[in-house]
Amino acid sequence: MSRILVTGAAGFLGSHLCDQLLEGGHEVIGMDNRVSGQTENLDDAFEHSAFSFYEHDVTEFIHVAGDLDAVLHLASLASPVFYRDYPIKTLKVGALGTHKTLGLAKEKDATYLFTSTSEVYGDPEVNPQPEDYRGNVDPYGPRSCYDESKRYGESLVRAYRDKHGLDVRVARIFNTYGPRMRIDDGRVIPNFMRQALTGEDLTVYGDGEQTRSFCYVSDMIDGLVALLESDIEEPVNIGNPDERTINELAEVVLDVVGSNSGITYEELPPQDPEVRRPDISKATSELGWKPEIPLREGLIDSIPYFKKQI
Repeated sequence: MSRILVTGAAGFLGSHLCDQLLEGGHEVIGMDNRVSGQTENLDDAFEHSAFSFYEHDVTEFIHVAGDLDAVLHLASLASPVFYRDYPIKTLKVGALGTHKTLGLAKEKDATYLFTSTSEVYGDPEVNPQPEDYRGNVDPYGPRSCYDESKRYGESLVRAYRDKHGLDVRVARIFNTYGPRMRIDDGRVIPNFMRQALTGEDLTVYGDGEQTRSFCYVSDMIDGLVALLESDIEEPVNIGNPDERTINELAEVVLDVVGSNSGITYEELPPQDPEVRRPDISKATSELGWKPEIPLREGLIDSIPYFKKQI
């Protein structure tokens, strides 16, 4: 049994990861400041005697008594709604939070996993995006607080690996969805689900021909655990390469919900990426991982959760 710290534990991905690690027989310490995380996401985890939770801001000094085998840094304000409202907090959790958690991993001689993002590729001029693509990012743009927090975090992880010999993992996460997403998250699937279930028109920004690739949460968690258990110290894309236009997504949501909602179009936010699709060749060949849940099936499985939230 390993003893593992998970930051951002009350968040969408963090809570699912805690559950899977507990089911795998590990002792899990969850940490979250609850700015965007929700403690109810951890209801299942609290049923385990091997789980403990600390409300703490990872940008402050972190003390954990005893040994740690791994530090998994998921704390982040990943939703545009939240990182636009809290740009400085977003930058601090990517910089100071990564620094504090790396220092803890170094002290404990623990494996360190950093959850980065497909946003490091910016508005890509290459599609799909492989890990060696350097991106097309505006460091002073409207999304830069999130993009640059993750780019800086990756650089800091690399520095700790090279300077201190730390055992590190970097996951570049692409769009993920499923139960435990906040209904006010602001990302496209929670927005569409809320609107379809309440009979509102679905709001599509721009002409709806921009693309995204959506990975169901259970597939994402399997990918993160596979990366943790590997020995790959370079960034790895984790996502679903099934690329869809936003118009296609809207039609699928309306169909699975059985909604009569229409679709309205509004102006595209500045610097919204036109395409987003992961090249998962590395994850497939080196982790033996690929997503299994089709978009339609994942959306159907998510409906009861979003109904409950509404």
